[in-house]
Amino acid sequence: MATSSDEQAAGQHYLVCGIQACQENGQFYCNDCHQPMCEQCKDEHRKSPDTKNHDIVLYRQRKHRLPVNKCKKHPTKIVDIFCKECQTPLCLKCFLTEEHKGHEFDDLEEIYAEKYALWQGEFSKIQKYFLPTSEGLKTDIKRDVKEIKKIMENIRKSMKAEAESLKNLVDEVTAEKIEHTHSMEKSLLQMLKSQETTYNDFITYLGKMSDEFQEYLSTTNKKLLSSEILKIQSIPETAKPVPPVFTAGEFNRDDVAKLLCRLNVPNTEPEKRKIQPMEAVSTPMKFTEKQLKQRREKSDMKQMLSLSSSVTKVREYSVPDVDNAYHVSVDKSGRPWVSDDDGNLVQTDLHGNPLQEIQTTGDTKGYHTATQDGGLIYTDQDKKVIYRITPDRRITEFIKTGDWEPLSVHSSRINGDILVGMRKDEEAKVTRYNKAGKETQNIQRDNQGQELYDWPHYITENINGDICTSDHGKEAVVVVNKSGQHRFSYTGQGSVFRPFGICTDVLGHILVCDILSNTVHLLDPDGGFLSVILSPQQGIEYPRCVCVWMMKTISMWDNSAPTQ
Repeated sequence: MATSSDEQAAGQHYLVCGIQACQENGQFYCNDCHQPMCEQCKDEHRKSPDTKNHDIVLYRQRKHRLPVNKCKKHPTKIVDIFCKECQTPLCLKCFLTEEHKGHEFDDLEEIYAEKYALWQGEFSKIQKYFLPTSEGLKTDIKRDVKEIKKIMENIRKSMKAEAESLKNLVDEVTAEKIEHTHSMEKSLLQMLKSQETTYNDFITYLGKMSDEFQEYLSTTNKKLLSSEILKIQSIPETAKPVPPVFTAGEFNRDDVAKLLCRLNVPNTEPEKRKIQPMEAVSTPMKFTEKQLKQRREKSDMKQMLSLSSSVTKVREYSVPDVDNAYHVSVDKSGRPWVSDDDGNLVQTDLHGNPLQEIQTTGDTKGYHTATQDGGLIYTDQDKKVIYRITPDRRITEFIKTGDWEPLSVHSSRINGDILVGMRKDEEAKVTRYNKAGKETQNIQRDNQGQELYDWPHYITENINGDICTSDHGKEAVVVVNKSGQHRFSYTGQGSVFRPFGICTDVLGHILVCDILSNTVHLLDPDGGFLSVILSPQQGIEYPRCVCVWMMKTISMWDNSAPTQ
């Protein structure tokens, strides 16, 4: 059963057949009788002469019953006819009056169904596009908040580091200048010391001269009679020191600011956030007759495709060197790659003749996927590496997954992205890589922080971008939207569900193998159970993998690979 992320406990509503006392699953609906039917009652309904022409569709494609409105002119009659010319709803009595004679009429129930489908489509757009896309943009904004905070913190660290560097330079230059003052002071003091020595020597000289004069001046000194005259040396001349003059540096706050970094917002136009375009455009509320006819034709075609829940075996062949086929990938020319639990990976032509064979470490998982260019990608769980095989058969190392073991892989048919189911210790996740091998997204927990995955061993992508994972540990098909938001988990129709291979078709249906009940389940894009398309009654035993290519379903089990 399918459970949404906010209605896990409520479970899935089980539709009961409305025919008498039948209590089987009412997966079909009669638009004429307005009641659900099981498959057996549907077949009996079509065999009955009275109801063989009734319009029977899948329950989810039913026409909703027209609301009961009484005619204002004829209160006992119900309004169920629409006059195209007067654009007025009528009852049967109004329809038979002269006023509307010759006018064209339409079934009001058909118009109501069209309007209901339109509003339901708009509601679906809100749920499947506008809300997830808006949530994705909110996630982008939260990511930008973290990035901005990180950038600004780095800028602040750079500013502090630059200021510290400038302070260090100022301290270094100041230290050099102070050291220079010490040198200048030493030189000036040495000069003054030399001058002091000069005068000390001259004073000593004067002392000697004074003694000599005293000796000459003695009356008994005969030297006075000498013709020699004592001469005194001139006082030595010295110069005053010229001290340095301090001149303050000329700078202000602006000068300092110029020396440091500048913080400017680039003069560029902000890049607009990318909004994923909606695949289905809105249709106008009013339809012309031609538009209504086209819509009915498209609806009939869709129902015809959707109702092909019974399949017919077309061809069956065995793949050489492959035992117990566990996974199949089909390239763009329709040639399958098939793998078993011994690591044998073989490509055959459409007749089962082998074309290529590779020995891998893969086992019971969906570990390979065909690419848009005709190549193949496969994982090596032991080496934690994803390899790529080019169309000319060259094998190259593509992605390294670090500590995570790559279990399953899928190449997107929408944009070529690579989706990988991974596991490490007791954790599991789905990682998205672009075509160049760059990691762009990790999906691991839901909005409540609960682990989404346990053992994602098969993985695929739906046409609406949903990522559908067959999880052996969770015993469920876990589906998230392209933004990674949990949409629902399908847990089968019985007490135990053991999902294996999984794929989707062009209408967005999900096909998944259940190896316990030996069946292949068909789900609608919202996880609603539609039917069992392959079962033991059709010779199915232990279905392990399934693949849809060009509206053909390829299922594999045991030693054979029948095409259906």
